[in-house]
Amino acid sequence: MASTSDINESTDSRLPLFGRILGFLLFGLVWSLPADTWELSRPAQNLAAVSVLMAVFWLTQALPMSATALVPLAMFPLLGIQSATLVSKSYIDRNIFLYFGGFIIAMGIERWGLHRRMALHIVRRIGTSSARIVLGFMLATAFLSMWISNTASSLLMLPIALALVNSLGDLPAENEDAAKTRDQAINRLVVVLLLGVAYSASIGGFTSLVGTPTNLTFTQIFERRFPEAPDIAAGQWMIAVVPVGVVMLAICWGILTFRLPSIQMPDQGGANYFDDRLRKLGPPTRAEKSMFLIFLATALLWLFRTDLSFAGTTLVPGWGNWVETTFQTAEIHDSTVALAMALLMFLIPARRNENGRTEHLMDWETVENMPWGILILIGGGYALAGAFQSTGLSEDIGRIFASQLAGQSAWLIVGGTCLLLTFLTELTSNTATVATLMPVLAATAVAINIDPLLIMIPATISASCAFMLPIATPPNAIVFSSGRISMRQMARYGILLNLVGVVVITAFMFWIIGPQFNVKSDSLPEWATPSASELSTEKP
Repeated sequence: MASTSDINESTDSRLPLFGRILGFLLFGLVWSLPADTWELSRPAQNLAAVSVLMAVFWLTQALPMSATALVPLAMFPLLGIQSATLVSKSYIDRNIFLYFGGFIIAMGIERWGLHRRMALHIVRRIGTSSARIVLGFMLATAFLSMWISNTASSLLMLPIALALVNSLGDLPAENEDAAKTRDQAINRLVVVLLLGVAYSASIGGFTSLVGTPTNLTFTQIFERRFPEAPDIAAGQWMIAVVPVGVVMLAICWGILTFRLPSIQMPDQGGANYFDDRLRKLGPPTRAEKSMFLIFLATALLWLFRTDLSFAGTTLVPGWGNWVETTFQTAEIHDSTVALAMALLMFLIPARRNENGRTEHLMDWETVENMPWGILILIGGGYALAGAFQSTGLSEDIGRIFASQLAGQSAWLIVGGTCLLLTFLTELTSNTATVATLMPVLAATAVAINIDPLLIMIPATISASCAFMLPIATPPNAIVFSSGRISMRQMARYGILLNLVGVVVITAFMFWIIGPQFNVKSDSLPEWATPSASELSTEKP
């Protein structure tokens, strides 16, 4: 993996200077607006100014991305947004350690060459055309993400994807021009492939209730807010939402692979070539076998940490729940698994070197090459998300938005909700945004006499469809850490997919999701009447 400092933008050198000027101008404008312009508190208005500054800096690379991620540590305390003690905790979040442990496992896979063997087997079975390779990886990642976190699925697939494109780079070429054409095709493929992994992880995650914490947060808030409402079952959710995921995945694949150049395979045929490469690798070494067991164990432990359920029935009890109950321990998290397996790698012998000393699957010298900058970048995203919640800015944005909805058509209400959530979660935590805005949307629906599910379900799905920025979702940050994707490339594809997602989710809400949940767009269901909603302890 490369560090974020290795990411080079082929952009005009004047863009960073323009970004600095624009960023500070917009910061000053938002900060100096009269207090009654948006009826925001002073800390919330200061946060809005800092958010605009950071967004402009990230999009224009006015500063190195990880440096911009440090802005909250300096500006939040100075502007009264959050104390230094509170904001610094965002950079040591448990999810930071999930990435840390996941990166160590990925580096171990790379260190012993397991990723090359796995990539060669995958491309041999999927096919050797560029579009089929991308489709195969997207389908695999999306399926994994339905059952384990999108962070975990991205961490598992990234080193394999990188190994695959590196293997293609070793293809023989007839002459110098052919080699140049091949390299250009591979450079385009690596961008598309890695973005496909990131985007399909997010898409797969929203298709099941357990695929992302955002969905579970929605169901918890909905059940507390409307205790008389019918339960939302896992099977019912999948029947309604999987078609959205399938269409989004197909559109995403089509956009990414549009005019994707094919890679010229050697004369003896692609499959034969990769068979030869596998034979040259020889039988798997002891280190490769050990790393494969670590890889497999990590995936299974992530998959079965919580109860595996379908249609409200528990199929496989989660081992994490059993440990917590039996030993009365604190909550077990995916980071627990990642760090436990990473530490195990320091203990498992891999081989003896030429000096007769035992080498283990991982050593600290290798870990020092980790992309530390991406951990800071993710921490900066968490700092922004936490401040949006603590200052009430998310709720203020929702309130301003909700005030414009009364009297509008149902299609416009749903589309506007999807648009708000999609772009708001580019800068905020998906889960935190849903936790903050769901009560606001629920109260708004009751006030304007529409079914709360009409806006709460599309809002929940849209919160997982932020594709523009590395900080928007963990998968985006993980593939960005490879150093093979630029901010401009991610933003160019991402903004188009953001807008496509708004249209697709809005349409499916009326065509498939609504009928599945018996949602009516012109009346308030009995369970959502004010007398029923008063039973809830959740306040808007």
